[in-house]
Amino acid sequence: MTAKVYLLHPVIKAPGAPDPADALDEASALVHAIDVELAGSSLVPLSRPTPATLLGQGKVEELAPILAEREIDVVVVNGELSPVQQRNLERAWKVKVLDRTGLILEIFGERARTREGVLQVELAHLTYQKSRLVRSWTHLERQRGNTGFIGGPGETQLEADRRILDDKIVRLKRQLEKVVRTRSLHRAARKKVPQPVVALVGYTNAGKSTLFNKLTSAGVRAEDMLFATLDPTMRQIRLPSGRMAILSDTVGFISDLPTQLVAAFRATLEEVLEADLIVHVRNIAHHATEEQNREVLGVLRGLGVSEPRLTEMIELRNKIDLLDPERLQAARSAATRGTGVIAASAVTGEGCDLLLAEIEARLFPRRMLFTLRLGHDEGRAVSWLYGHGEVRSRVDGDDGIDLTVEMTEKEFFQFRKQFGIAAAEVRHTALAAQ
Repeated sequence: MTAKVYLLHPVIKAPGAPDPADALDEASALVHAIDVELAGSSLVPLSRPTPATLLGQGKVEELAPILAEREIDVVVVNGELSPVQQRNLERAWKVKVLDRTGLILEIFGERARTREGVLQVELAHLTYQKSRLVRSWTHLERQRGNTGFIGGPGETQLEADRRILDDKIVRLKRQLEKVVRTRSLHRAARKKVPQPVVALVGYTNAGKSTLFNKLTSAGVRAEDMLFATLDPTMRQIRLPSGRMAILSDTVGFISDLPTQLVAAFRATLEEVLEADLIVHVRNIAHHATEEQNREVLGVLRGLGVSEPRLTEMIELRNKIDLLDPERLQAARSAATRGTGVIAASAVTGEGCDLLLAEIEARLFPRRMLFTLRLGHDEGRAVSWLYGHGEVRSRVDGDDGIDLTVEMTEKEFFQFRKQFGIAAAEVRHTALAAQ
């Protein structure tokens, strides 16, 4: 029998808070992502949180008969509940209560398929459970560990539960370390093969898996559902010149992603840190696309992705097939060549060729042979060329140094900007694609 769920979204007015209706819609999508029936939902305005129950006592009492009448099995509160608040609400309503973190953990628990994914979800679950332990009884205290009145009470049930969870967490972390070491070995093996890695990142349900399937024909699960993909997948893609690269599909991000999950899935998300190039897939048709963009950038910064790498990231504005003509024209105008922004539809395939061409241009920038003459006193410029380009030949003459250097146009412009070499002093030839 499918469990009946009632969804509550507490609304606390605060600067920069998301639109309550949008937050409720996203929470509803999260509930639909697991096999339950959403039997009702409502916004609950709060002037301030109540320490004992989060919601005011009047609202708690008002909801009790509604939940009983609808035979609700689980109430999901789209926010953070303290252990005491969760326990008090369960007592008042006589139903199971989950907060946002608990709900996302449930989804991840259903979706994990690989050994690493299962271990990571279990670790996150145990870490969350440990934070839920509250002192609800004292009658199960064990006998005193010492005689007389000096020795305190023995181990309580609470302490025993915490110790059991700690033991499980330590055991899981050891198992995960082995998996992470294996992943590191695989990553090291990939580095020996001259194929760069491209990581797809984005807000959940932005269309990453659909794009992944379009580019690789991998058949990865792709549905109009939050967190449809959880475990990372890697496949080869062929670039326009015939060169090969590896494309990695990662777990989608979401607003207020539980800290337990960010920590638990760090090993998986390290694929993003190790990737040669990041492609940020955005759902440009979503009305809150800018807010989703900020969330993704925030998570990437939290993972340790540097600002220069964020600047160099390709931004794929996906789902243009869902835009009206006016917004479609604006999206195509914003995606001008050389900006790193591409308008595309993973469903129709529009823009995918441009994406592959941009990936190749970033991974294999056009290299050219530049012939330069430098003075004997320009040692810093010569050193720069040796450090950034590939010096093919060097002739030291009485009146200067003649160098033939292989480098990209971007590197040459950096060189000229830094050392002021006049264009007239340079000859260049394009190299054929290798």
